[in-house]
Order: sequence, then structure tokens, then C-alpha cells
Amino acid sequence: MVDVSAKRPTVRRASAEAVVRVSPVALSLIAEGKLPKGDAIETARLAGIMAAKKTPELIPLCHPLVLTHVDVTAEPLETGVRFVSIVACSGPTGVEMEALTAVSVAALALYDMIKAVDREAVIENVCLLEKSGGRSGPYRRRGPNRK
Repeated sequence: MVDVSAKRPTVRRASAEAVVRVSPVALSLIAEGKLPKGDAIETARLAGIMAAKKTPELIPLCHPLVLTHVDVTAEPLETGVRFVSIVACSGPTGVEMEALTAVSVAALALYDMIKAVDREAVIENVCLLEKSGGRSGPYRRRGPNRK
């Protein structure tokens, strides 16, 4: 691991997104809450929040951090679902990996919930949207994945 013991703690925030492209049938079942496994959106949101807290156990050399805020939202799209995470902490290193892990696992959980009705679902556009805090300063994604 990189030694961050000399870095002073600052408020760190990061947000990320992932999109799950699904069939019209799956999208309808998600919206109606009629999937065989139950409420796919809430299950995926909770999976993302839980995953953010477990990031150091999943990603080698990732620092364990005391997260002060984690949220994962789901936005229905015409062709699927967009997950956005917001993660914050006060610490010596950033929370980009926690934000990316949150949306990645939320997307995987949604896939698991719909795979019986849509094996063609695709997880795409996993990316960091923005981050703040720390020596490198703020970052905001530009381009097609930015709303």
C-alpha cells in the first residue's frame, strides 16, 4: 500500500456511474416490481452501498477508510438503468475506488436480479464522474458519460 500516514485528512468526495442496458421486457418488469427475485432496484442500491464499505476487501492495496456517507441512486433510462454513487469521508486518501465499486456492484446485482428474463443485459459506462478533496484538487468528467 502507498504510505499516506504523513498526509493530512481532508474531506473527500467522489461520484461514479454505471449503466445497465436491458431489454424492454426486463425494463417493464423492473418498473412494475414483478421480477421473480423481487425489487431489483432497491436490492441493487443496497448491494452498492454495502460494496462501498467493503472496497478494501475486494481491491488489493486499497486503503480502509471510515466512510461518512454512501448513497447509490437508480435512474430509469429508455434502454436500462443508470446507477450513480456518491461517497464521502474525512481522511488521508480519496474515495474514488469506493464510488466505482458501489456502482459496479449495484449493476452486477441488477444483472443478477434480471438474468432469468434477460441474458442479453449489458453493463457499460462504468466511470468516475467527479471527485474533490486532497492535494490533486477537484476533477469533473467531461464528455459523453457526463450529464
